Amino acid sequence: MNFDSMSILTIWTAIAIYAAAFIAYALDLGRRSQVASDAKFGTSEVAERELVGAAAGGSASALGSQRGGSRASTVGTGSGAVASPQRFVMARIGTALATLGFLFHLAGEVLRGIAAGRVPWSNMYEFAMTGTLLIIAVYLAVNIWFDLKFLGTFILGLVVVLLGAAATGFYVQVVPLSDPLKSVWLVIHVFVASLGTAFFALAFALSAFQLLQHRRQAKVLAGAEKTGPRFLATLPSSERLEGLAYRFATIGFIFWTFTLIAGAIWANDAWGRYWGFDTKETWTFIIWVLYAGYIHARATRGWRGSRSAWLAIVGFSAVLFNFTIVNMFFKGLHVYSGLS
Repeated sequence: MNFDSMSILTIWTAIAIYAAAFIAYALDLGRRSQVASDAKFGTSEVAERELVGAAAGGSASALGSQRGGSRASTVGTGSGAVASPQRFVMARIGTALATLGFLFHLAGEVLRGIAAGRVPWSNMYEFAMTGTLLIIAVYLAVNIWFDLKFLGTFILGLVVVLLGAAATGFYVQVVPLSDPLKSVWLVIHVFVASLGTAFFALAFALSAFQLLQHRRQAKVLAGAEKTGPRFLATLPSSERLEGLAYRFATIGFIFWTFTLIAGAIWANDAWGRYWGFDTKETWTFIIWVLYAGYIHARATRGWRGSRSAWLAIVGFSAVLFNFTIVNMFFKGLHVYSGLS
């Protein structure tokens, strides 16, 4: 068994562990829904305190004042302050599994790099392997400061689909680099683009939950009987979700701006021009414009609520389109998918 075969084995192991983490996070949402239901109908005083504690903890963590989400939250009641621990055990199990999967994923990345004798991100299979690794890495790192475990089903589901599709449909054997890729910019440009994509993915997930929470809050204000998924009652408000999405999108935008500049410099070294409206270059610029518009509109034009969320979602959809459809079906100088 060579290094590439070992890499494939560890990647599939990571996919299996990520799938288990996805299930754990899904069970956590089910538990949150049960807690919200019990609190709503008054069937469990403990469940009600747990719900309030979770919501308070989520709001506090959204402001960065709570770490990890496992500490007790102190909430006010009629008789005084009561320590209400957050009992969402499945969320912690999901995070532990995601961390274990990340370690196998990282091992697969390193083994592929050893097999290739270079950085492992020169074709679609390797792009997907690296990009999903960074999505998990950013998700786990962010959870040190903000309790975002409620995003677990979304993030782990996305990674399982992307990495699984890459392992089954995009895999290619290790081949030597083409001449344009023999540059230090391969290390810098692609890595920074993947890192920017990871932050965009978090902003995307938060924006999706923001839309759900915004709709729920509107129904609650209107006195509607059915207000949507009950687990939303345990999450931060739509305004706090929107604020976090904006932060992560801004960080991703900074990395993407560097990606655009570095790509132009690399294009001049490889092809003798900074810009040529190649399909890949054009879509990279479109993504930059979408996120620039999102940041500008929210900061200066007062675009808040659903409109800003949809802009973030459209931006990440363009990122996925650029990675999949553009790489696979459009012709141009950036033909590095490795697929025949």
